[in-house]
Amino acid sequence: MSFRRLIGIILLVAGVLALVYGGFSYTSNQHALKLGPVSLAVQERERVNVPVWAGIGAIAAGAVLLSLRKR
Repeated sequence: MSFRRLIGIILLVAGVLALVYGGFSYTSNQHALKLGPVSLAVQERERVNVPVWAGIGAIAAGAVLLSLRKR
């Protein structure tokens, strides 16, 4: 499998996932207070939205890479 086909498949899968899920979330740890041996940590959950145009663009780019013929 060529590098171009691999990138095309990855872009197709990423584009479909972006359209289905609409984004992803992650948890960030922030140290709010540290008093001697006692520390208080705060976890914040944040969400990153992936625009629809980015998902469609990734699908289109992956389809173009897969449709190109080897020279």
